[in-house]
Amino acid sequence: QVQLVESGGGLVQAGGSLRLSCAASKTSFNINSMGWYRQAPGKQRELVAAITSADSTNYADSVKGRFTISRDNAKNTVYLQMNSLKPEDTAVYYCNVKGGFRDRYDYWGQGTQVTVSS
Repeated sequence: QVQLVESGGGLVQAGGSLRLSCAASKTSFNINSMGWYRQAPGKQRELVAAITSADSTNYADSVKGRFTISRDNAKNTVYLQMNSLKPEDTAVYYCNVKGGFRDRYDYWGQGTQVTVSS
Protein backbone atom coordinates (compact mmCIF):
# COMPACT_ATOMS: atom_id res chain seq x y z
CA GLN A 1 0.00 0.00 0.00
CA VAL A 2 1.32 3.42 -0.96
CA GLN A 3 0.54 6.49 1.09
CA LEU A 4 0.40 9.90 -0.52
CA VAL A 5 0.63 12.93 1.74
CA GLU A 6 -0.50 16.18 0.16
CA SER A 7 0.05 19.70 1.43
CA GLY A 8 -0.07 23.30 0.29
CA GLY A 9 -3.72 23.93 -0.47
CA GLY A 10 -5.60 26.92 0.85
CA LEU A 11 -7.39 30.16 0.07
CA VAL A 12 -5.80 32.72 -2.23
CA GLN A 13 -6.95 35.75 -4.15
CA ALA A 14 -7.13 35.74 -7.92
CA GLY A 15 -3.71 36.36 -9.39
CA GLY A 16 -1.97 34.77 -6.44
CA SER A 17 0.15 31.65 -6.19
CA LEU A 18 0.16 28.36 -4.32
CA ARG A 19 2.51 25.41 -4.29
CA LEU A 20 1.19 21.90 -3.75
CA SER A 21 3.38 19.05 -2.58
CA CYS A 22 2.75 15.32 -2.54
CA ALA A 23 5.11 12.88 -0.88
CA ALA A 24 4.75 9.20 -1.66
CA SER A 25 5.83 6.49 0.74
CA LYS A 26 8.42 4.00 -0.41
CA THR A 27 7.06 1.77 -3.14
CA SER A 28 7.79 -1.80 -4.13
CA PHE A 29 7.34 -0.89 -7.78
CA ASN A 30 8.88 1.62 -10.16
CA ILE A 31 6.91 4.85 -10.31
CA ASN A 32 6.14 5.66 -13.94
CA SER A 33 4.38 8.95 -13.42
CA MET A 34 3.16 11.32 -10.75
CA GLY A 35 0.46 13.86 -11.34
CA TRP A 36 -2.22 16.19 -10.11
CA TYR A 37 -5.91 16.01 -10.88
CA ARG A 38 -8.69 18.28 -9.71
CA GLN A 39 -12.41 18.07 -9.20
CA ALA A 40 -14.69 21.05 -8.87
CA PRO A 41 -18.23 20.71 -7.46
CA GLY A 42 -20.54 19.14 -10.00
CA LYS A 43 -17.73 18.38 -12.41
CA GLN A 44 -15.70 15.32 -13.31
CA ARG A 45 -12.18 14.86 -12.08
CA GLU A 46 -9.71 16.13 -14.67
CA LEU A 47 -5.99 15.92 -15.23
CA VAL A 48 -4.15 19.11 -14.34
CA ALA A 49 -0.55 18.04 -14.92
CA ALA A 50 1.59 14.92 -14.89
CA ILE A 51 5.28 14.13 -15.05
CA THR A 52 6.94 10.87 -15.97
CA SER A 53 10.07 9.27 -14.59
CA ALA A 54 11.84 10.65 -17.66
CA ASP A 55 10.63 14.16 -16.76
CA SER A 56 8.21 14.36 -19.65
CA THR A 57 5.32 16.64 -18.69
CA ASN A 58 1.71 16.99 -19.74
CA TYR A 59 -0.61 19.87 -18.86
CA ALA A 60 -4.26 20.65 -19.26
CA ASP A 61 -4.74 23.45 -21.77
CA SER A 62 -6.41 25.58 -19.11
CA VAL A 63 -3.27 25.70 -16.95
CA LYS A 64 -0.50 25.86 -19.54
CA GLY A 65 1.79 28.79 -18.90
CA ARG A 66 0.51 29.22 -15.34
CA PHE A 67 1.21 25.90 -13.59
CA THR A 68 4.48 24.00 -13.41
CA ILE A 69 4.87 20.40 -12.29
CA SER A 70 8.16 19.04 -11.02
CA ARG A 71 9.38 16.06 -9.05
CA ASP A 72 12.16 14.99 -6.75
CA ASN A 73 12.75 11.32 -7.51
CA ALA A 74 14.98 10.83 -4.49
CA LYS A 75 12.17 11.97 -2.21
CA ASN A 76 9.29 10.44 -4.22
CA THR A 77 7.75 13.88 -4.14
CA VAL A 78 5.87 15.81 -6.79
CA TYR A 79 5.17 19.53 -6.74
CA LEU A 80 2.69 21.76 -8.51
CA GLN A 81 3.54 25.45 -8.64
CA MET A 82 0.38 27.37 -9.44
CA ASN A 83 0.70 31.00 -10.51
CA SER A 84 -1.81 33.54 -11.79
CA LEU A 85 -4.60 31.60 -10.14
CA LYS A 86 -8.15 32.16 -11.32
CA PRO A 87 -11.48 31.53 -9.57
CA GLU A 88 -12.10 28.69 -12.03
CA ASP A 89 -9.06 26.91 -10.58
CA THR A 90 -11.05 26.35 -7.40
CA ALA A 91 -11.31 22.62 -6.77
CA VAL A 92 -10.08 19.73 -4.69
CA TYR A 93 -6.67 18.75 -6.01
CA TYR A 94 -5.65 15.10 -5.87
CA CYS A 95 -2.19 13.64 -6.17
CA ASN A 96 -1.84 10.49 -8.27
CA VAL A 97 0.93 7.94 -8.65
CA LYS A 98 1.06 5.30 -11.37
CA GLY A 99 3.63 2.56 -11.59
CA GLY A 100 4.56 -0.98 -12.41
CA PHE A 101 3.97 -2.85 -15.66
CA ARG A 102 1.41 -0.96 -17.74
CA ASP A 103 0.61 1.24 -14.74
CA ARG A 104 -0.96 -1.65 -12.86
CA TYR A 105 -0.50 0.32 -9.68
CA ASP A 106 -2.62 3.45 -9.36
CA TYR A 107 -2.83 5.36 -6.09
CA TRP A 108 -4.58 8.57 -5.04
CA GLY A 109 -4.07 11.08 -2.28
CA GLN A 110 -6.86 12.28 -0.01
CA GLY A 111 -7.15 15.62 -1.79
CA THR A 112 -6.40 19.19 -0.81
CA GLN A 113 -8.76 22.13 -1.27
CA VAL A 114 -7.68 25.08 -3.37
CA THR A 115 -10.00 28.08 -3.30
CA VAL A 116 -9.39 31.17 -5.41
CA SER A 117 -11.44 34.22 -4.55
CA SER A 118 -12.27 36.91 -7.08
